[in-house]
Amino acid sequence: MINPQRLQVRSKIITAIMVALFVIIFFQLMNLQLFSKNLRLQAEGNAIYRKVIYPDRGIIYDRKMKPILTNQVSYDLMVVPAEARRGVDTFALCNILGIDTAQYRERMLTAIIKNGNYRQGSFEPLLTPQMYAVLNENLYKFPGFYLQDRPMRSYPYKVGANIVGRLGEVDAKYLEEHPEEGYQSGDYKGVAGLEFTYEKVLMGQRGVQQLLRDNRSRIIGSFDNGAYDTVAIAGRNLYTSLDIELQELGEKLFKHKLGSAVAINPKTGGILAMVTAPNFDPNLLSPSQRRKNYGRLILDTARPMYNRAMQGTYPPGSTFKPLGALVALEERVITPGYGYGCGGAYFGCRGIRVGCTHRNPGHASNLRVALANSCNSYFSQLFKIVVENPKYKSDKLGYVKWQQYMNSFSLGVRTGIDLPGEYKGNIPDTSVYNKDYGNRWVACNMITLGIGQDKMTATPLQMANSMCIIANKGYYYVPHIVDSIQEETIADTVYMAKYRKKHADLHIADTAYEVVKRGMADVATFGTAARIKVPGHQIAAKTGTAQNPHGQDHALFVAFAPVDNPRIAIAVVVENAGYGGTWAGPIAAYMMEKYLNDTLSAESAKKAEEFSKVDKIPAEIKRWYKTRDSASYSRQQKSMADNVDKDPLTGRELSYTENQVAVIKRTFDPEAERGNKNTGGQGNTIYRQPPAAIIEHKDTSGKRR
Repeated sequence: MINPQRLQVRSKIITAIMVALFVIIFFQLMNLQLFSKNLRLQAEGNAIYRKVIYPDRGIIYDRKMKPILTNQVSYDLMVVPAEARRGVDTFALCNILGIDTAQYRERMLTAIIKNGNYRQGSFEPLLTPQMYAVLNENLYKFPGFYLQDRPMRSYPYKVGANIVGRLGEVDAKYLEEHPEEGYQSGDYKGVAGLEFTYEKVLMGQRGVQQLLRDNRSRIIGSFDNGAYDTVAIAGRNLYTSLDIELQELGEKLFKHKLGSAVAINPKTGGILAMVTAPNFDPNLLSPSQRRKNYGRLILDTARPMYNRAMQGTYPPGSTFKPLGALVALEERVITPGYGYGCGGAYFGCRGIRVGCTHRNPGHASNLRVALANSCNSYFSQLFKIVVENPKYKSDKLGYVKWQQYMNSFSLGVRTGIDLPGEYKGNIPDTSVYNKDYGNRWVACNMITLGIGQDKMTATPLQMANSMCIIANKGYYYVPHIVDSIQEETIADTVYMAKYRKKHADLHIADTAYEVVKRGMADVATFGTAARIKVPGHQIAAKTGTAQNPHGQDHALFVAFAPVDNPRIAIAVVVENAGYGGTWAGPIAAYMMEKYLNDTLSAESAKKAEEFSKVDKIPAEIKRWYKTRDSASYSRQQKSMADNVDKDPLTGRELSYTENQVAVIKRTFDPEAERGNKNTGGQGNTIYRQPPAAIIEHKDTSGKRR
């Protein structure tokens, strides 16, 4: 007989088990309904399609309100992996995209890893118009796949690639390190130039449209009448100081040449043109074209992606002499009437000879005449007496004071331009000479600093800015591309403040500037730039021919105009070209004429056309790179096409700065090659005669300048 008490216990146990099972099932159902992320996403994904609305990026305008770049619609093929498991005509899709099934599976796996099963991810970005048309017609065959429109950049003028920059897809590492910036996998952001600097202004804010789907995943309308939709907010526009027509002219004049030109409005610091040569069409690096062009550009022997305007560093040569004159006048070691006897060389330092192309009497009888004739002896002597100034008690302290002047002229320091990757050039400090000469060095150990040589280097941007200082008699604005921002915010105003502040760090007397300005005007009247003219305007200029141990000398030219009311300051460097007045001067003259007169005369236009056809790219550069790259080009080409912005040796992703360094490190350096003996470069250089209208100036002794 069963014990009633035991039955009662069993009944309670069974009841407890049933209650426990009920509680477990209840909480599990509640979890699935309310808290399960995967099921919620799956349920939402089945009923609602979340379409991202990409905003138009801000437009960049030149000073005349011409759009330097515009937006055009591009399409991506997106996929929701969970929806694409059944019913997809894989063979047809692969055939349209030009891929095989292995690549199909790889892309699908990548989409799952990046975005999960129930969120859309990019499957084929930046479709060609032909591919888009075919997919749009056959999309019903590919459930789970969608076409997503997004704005992409177009460059109507095809110039200024190193100014405007480019867009690049954000990678997983960037998304992980910057979760607060609102990017998602497949998004694009600025990675160079103005696109990089002003990304937060240009990018805008994406919107989202919630669309209702039926049981066959077909869109049937807006979900809840759009109550949960968010509107895309377009990026804000940038208004620059660039003159796009002047930029076009500059790039045309630099065809078949290496070098740079920078033109600045001295009254504002706004950059009017920034030419680096060789250059390239920025459309080649638009996201849809970048994969096939990046490797070719980065391996190009002439380095078109290297912005020589602010990264190329050159000895300024004789273009430095006006600055040396200002320092000597301010230190009162000379007067404007100071003269120096030169018989063809400087012998003011025992055992050192500094050559000069002039030997006729009186060519350095005072400061203005010495500037006009560019006497090396005169300006070597100025440097020596400035550094040896007794009030500083030692040459070292005198040199420190001279270095401070140079930094105030923006040499040896970055100007602060609103583009990434600027180089600061070099004004060596005392530690450099302590290392070279111990602690027992004097002015004569670096005497050629007085003529812009020795260890001194500067970028064309720095040279142009120093001309602004002279043109303005002591003040300047930090060089910049962007003048203003659409609907400027408080944060924008704070950022732009440094470009709107007048800097007057030097306290040199106006009388000193006036003497130097008149001396530079003499250069363009009867001196070394006497053949360089701008119709209707008097210019102040200085030619330079800087020694180059790797080949023929660099040609340099700096100027501003008009002399009495300067509206443009310019610096031009033509690498391995020879005389500054012959090869750099005409470029500056045509660009100044175009800006000041808003056009070129018929005669100037004809001469500019002839000049643009002259080839000054040294043959040894082409041969050196051809030999160096031939073995590795084919091996690296495929790797770089698939892994843009990666180290071709290690595969590691490079930052923007590392990318630029990688480009610069491959710049021509024949002395680094074993057995390559420098012969001066002239015998191995493509050297054609200049157009008949451009004649090398001769001084009274018959020496070329």
